[in-house]
Amino acid sequence: MTTDEMRATAPNATQVNPTIPEERVSGLWERVYRYRFVYVMLVPTFVLLFTFNYYPAFMGLYRAFFKWDIGLQPEFLGLGNFQKLFLEDDVFLKSLRHVSILTSWRVISAVTFPFIVAELIFNLRNHIHKYTYRVLIILPAVVPGIVNLLLWQFIYDGTHGLLNAFLEGIGLENLQQPWLGSPKTSLYAVTFMGFPWVGGVTVLIYLAGLQGISDEIIDSSLVDGCSGLRRIFAIDIPLILGQFKLIIVLAVIGGLQGWVAIFVMTAGGPGTASMVPGLWMYNNAFLWNKMGYASAIGMFLFLLILSLTILNIKFMKTSDV
Repeated sequence: MTTDEMRATAPNATQVNPTIPEERVSGLWERVYRYRFVYVMLVPTFVLLFTFNYYPAFMGLYRAFFKWDIGLQPEFLGLGNFQKLFLEDDVFLKSLRHVSILTSWRVISAVTFPFIVAELIFNLRNHIHKYTYRVLIILPAVVPGIVNLLLWQFIYDGTHGLLNAFLEGIGLENLQQPWLGSPKTSLYAVTFMGFPWVGGVTVLIYLAGLQGISDEIIDSSLVDGCSGLRRIFAIDIPLILGQFKLIIVLAVIGGLQGWVAIFVMTAGGPGTASMVPGLWMYNNAFLWNKMGYASAIGMFLFLLILSLTILNIKFMKTSDV
């Protein structure tokens, strides 16, 4: 066949291929109309989502610029709430120092202890033992969080607490004290509760990353003499940086937003010795009805968490490169 004949028999490039589905060449609105019943069924979901999730959040950001006490007309203040927050509110500034301690320890403990446990499980040779330990690690996650908090409240009890009883049993009565009732120890007692600081979900996230490392890489490292701690630092950690990134982001968000543990254990006390921004926002909103001021605290936390999350993601991307 000559070149001209081949060109004559070749299909026109501009001709629409009849095998392409009709819905792909039809217009957007035509497809929407065709599946209109599906979109109608999704409408209630989006209405409820915007009503109970997005609208309150946007209104909270909007009300941050108002003096808004429940029952009174809102009064526009501009940046007045934020000026009071950083220049006049000593409790809020004190709470920032407290939450920085809590969040720092939360990040450190989430990055180290669960990863060590995940490495120990990953290096087990018996598959039955691996499965058993995974189940045992995740079991505490099904226990309600309030039970764990009440347990640690009993441990720290100044009169009949388990910690003071332990100190008495080993002859260190001079170290006994009301751990949650002393301004010197209340914040640190809440910070270091949860021993041995091994979260089941966090361990499983690390373990999933380790199991994603191919056997060829592990075998090659063993052949090259890269084993033990050297393999962990040279192979395991670099290959699961995505898991570390996720854990750090979740730890930062949980640390900065967290206030339930403080509320249950100390209620921010004694005095304001363990106050955190989340609990201070709750007190202003629901105890003193200062919704505008509480919204300003919430907006600050939102911007702070967003900034730290973006910085963490960019830093981890730079590390990957």
